[in-house]
Order: sequence, then C-alpha cells, then structure tokens
Amino acid sequence: MSLTVKLLLVAALVLSIIIPFGYYLIGEKNKKRYKRAVGTNAFFYFGTFVIASIMMFGGNTAVAADTAAAATSNATGFGYLAAALSTGLSCVGGGIAVASAASAALGAISEDSSALGKSLIFVGLAEGVCLYGLIISFMILGKL
Repeated sequence: MSLTVKLLLVAALVLSIIIPFGYYLIGEKNKKRYKRAVGTNAFFYFGTFVIASIMMFGGNTAVAADTAAAATSNATGFGYLAAALSTGLSCVGGGIAVASAASAALGAISEDSSALGKSLIFVGLAEGVCLYGLIISFMILGKL
C-alpha cells in the first residue's frame, strides 16, 4: 500500500467518526437523531475498516523472492497475536467469572458469615483462569 492510500484510509476513518456526530450536534438533539448518527458512524467506520483490510491482505502476488522472509515474519506476527489473544480472552473470561462469583459470594456472606472460606475459593478459581492464559502466552512467546 502506498502512502497516499494509507493517508486516505486514515482520513476516511476520522471523517466517518466526525461527520455523523457533527450532524447530530448541529441539529436538534433527540433519540432518533442520535440513533441515526450512531448507525451512520458504524456503517462508514466498519465499511472503511473492511476496505482497508481487503487492501492490506490483497498484496502483490508477483513478488516471489520475499516469500520466505514474509513467511517467517508472518509466523512471528501470528505468534505475538496468539499470545495477546490468549492473555486478553482469558482475562475477559476471568473478569466475567469473578464478577458473577464475587457478587454471589457477597450475597452468601451477608446471609451466613461462615460461607466466607467457600466463597473465596470460587472467586480464586475464577481468577486462576486469567493466570492460566498468562502462562500460555509466556509459553507461546518462549517458542518465538
């Protein structure tokens, strides 16, 4: 991708955010106008994002000399992506689990204070999911 194309894509992404909300702020502020602005924003933003993805991954197929270097580069990049996803998704799942377990634990403790030990175990197990994801990401990074 040339520099001009990159600058045009960045400008399109910025304008897809500014124009719909400028439209909303100029006129009467009501719920219908807000929904229309958010819908327009999402349509243009994700449309530009899809076009940028197609342009980025639709590279030049005539260049065969750089294929080996690009393959190792892609493998390293996918390794970093896998490490980031394993940490991020495990932490999101652990956060959801802790939110559910901690609120239930507080409710149980407020009724019966002897349930503190049992409820802390369940909250700790939910936090363990995050640590397992972090360990997996360290193992992936160790292989790169």
